[in-house]
Amino acid sequence: MDAYDKGSDARHGPAGPSAGPDEPDGPEPGAALPEPATPAEPATPAGSPGPAALPPGTGRPDDLPPADPDADPDTGPHAAPGPPAGPRTGVAALSLRYQIGAAVALAVVAVAVCVHLGMTFLHVAPVNTVSKKHGETIGNWIYPEFEQNWKLFAPNPLQQDIAVQVRAEIRTADGGTRTTGWYDLSAQDGRAIDGNPLPSHTQQNELRRAWDFFTATHDDDNRPVGLRGALSETYLRRITVLRLDRADAAGPGGAVERVQIRSRTTRVPPPEWSGEKISTPPVYRTLPWWSLPGDEARGGVG
Repeated sequence: MDAYDKGSDARHGPAGPSAGPDEPDGPEPGAALPEPATPAEPATPAGSPGPAALPPGTGRPDDLPPADPDADPDTGPHAAPGPPAGPRTGVAALSLRYQIGAAVALAVVAVAVCVHLGMTFLHVAPVNTVSKKHGETIGNWIYPEFEQNWKLFAPNPLQQDIAVQVRAEIRTADGGTRTTGWYDLSAQDGRAIDGNPLPSHTQQNELRRAWDFFTATHDDDNRPVGLRGALSETYLRRITVLRLDRADAAGPGGAVERVQIRSRTTRVPPPEWSGEKISTPPVYRTLPWWSLPGDEARGGVG
């Protein structure tokens, strides 16, 4: 048989003819290209739900809704869960009824503060139409607790040390009568203030302002001048009675029937480098005895 016979495998070999130098490896011109192979779908095990039966969010990526380019990644449907919100505090933790009550209380306090600031401003401001028309109302609001003055600045600061003292006439439990010694109320306040970084307003000003109120509404003979004179007497008397009650001046079964108040005024000595000469002996101003109403005699302030 010829070695180059058509049916012979001697030239081409068992795998068929090999391409020569002039023969291309690809298909012949005009021949249809083969379609690319489609990857096979993974087989679904028997008994497993198909793609349509899967719950939302577990399907294929093609089944997810398109992403919104304007969506916030921190608040979108696919955002990571944040920490749980903490418990509410303050007014927010109250029920609606208590929140309304708190709001009403704050409104009342705000109105009271505004009224007080307005009254104080009209009291210290120069005389004007409003203060002339409502002078009595302003005075009733300011005096005696909120009185304002400029004695600390000009023209001459206070250069006196004034101590308010009181003594009492006691009706004892056996029906007798005795008179106590003088209680130095100003010295008691001074001891409470000394060394105290945050002394109370009562310790600093209550007794001092009550005495200033009295002297401003009485003449040198201790007679009241104007309608506020009686008010200043009542105010000063009640303060002294309360102080005597705290000190248990009446004793067991006793009652305070009358009180007498006096002031002890001494001049503040000048500094050593000053050549000023002043009188140093104290000066006393003693008020008459004041009888107490029944409720005050029993320690009340009715």
